[in-house]
Amino acid sequence: MSESADPVGTTFTSPAAPVLSVSPVVLPAPGRAVDLEVRVSAPVTGGDLPVILLSHGQGHSNHLSSLNGYAPLVNFWAAHGFVVIQPTHLSSTTLSLDPGTPGAPMYWRSRVEDMTRILDQLDGIEAAVPQLLGRLDRSKVAVVGHSMGGHTASLLLGARLTDPDDGTEVNLAEPRIKAGVLLAAPGRGGDALTEAIAESFPFLVAPDFSAMTTPTLVVAGDKDDSAHLTVQGPDWHADPYFLSPGRKSLLTLFDAEHGLGGISGYDVAETTDENPERVSAVQRLTWAYLRTELYPGDPAWQAASEAALVAAGSSSLGRVESK
Repeated sequence: MSESADPVGTTFTSPAAPVLSVSPVVLPAPGRAVDLEVRVSAPVTGGDLPVILLSHGQGHSNHLSSLNGYAPLVNFWAAHGFVVIQPTHLSSTTLSLDPGTPGAPMYWRSRVEDMTRILDQLDGIEAAVPQLLGRLDRSKVAVVGHSMGGHTASLLLGARLTDPDDGTEVNLAEPRIKAGVLLAAPGRGGDALTEAIAESFPFLVAPDFSAMTTPTLVVAGDKDDSAHLTVQGPDWHADPYFLSPGRKSLLTLFDAEHGLGGISGYDVAETTDENPERVSAVQRLTWAYLRTELYPGDPAWQAASEAALVAAGSSSLGRVESK
């Protein structure tokens, strides 16, 4: 890989490549309220490309919570060698589903099943996007999720929960996924939740991170208090790091709120902590983490984490710790 200096710390990335993006690619989904629509973004050249499945959150904007969101991350990852596949989950307001649809309003189980369905139908995705034919490395798959999407990703990475409908333990771990990134994801349940959230979203009451063994980078903002969700404050979003075993890293972004500087879209009004420098750090550090986890021996993550996120000037953007 040719290298160019990263403006954030000493991380290195390949030169940005032109990106192709195709949507909607429609995947048949018997039993689902509607067929599954995805966006596929990829560099226009190159082979043996690793895959990122990206799960959207539930913001105030209509279209960010769909295959049309998260362009700052998607474009960067695709320009630097990943194929990014974004589903529109049933929780997206763009679908305008009847509130009585089974699983509403968050469709927590369906969200996870969307990702498994994508992996099951990679042949169909390649057929629908012929520019991708034969270019995917299906042995190198990662999942990334923001906010509610982080909950989805954590289940795919091995976290479990108690099904509020029947009290059974739910295990939806996906062995084809080799690494993950949780962006401002939910933490522990119980007394850490607000009373309203525990009542409205009982699937959040009893998460269990003790079986989440897949290598994961947890990204949290130290000003992300998410007071509508938790009484624990910003530390709540770091729970998946502290409560899970195995190889994990935690990226704490200083002064970052739930939007982590603006990752869900370009210049979107719901970003309360607009900061292009912070978004740049998230782009590069998540890319570096996944490069090293999917390609053991790649020095990208070591370079990024050792840089201590010192940006231009003397202000530090955050800190990295690992276990």
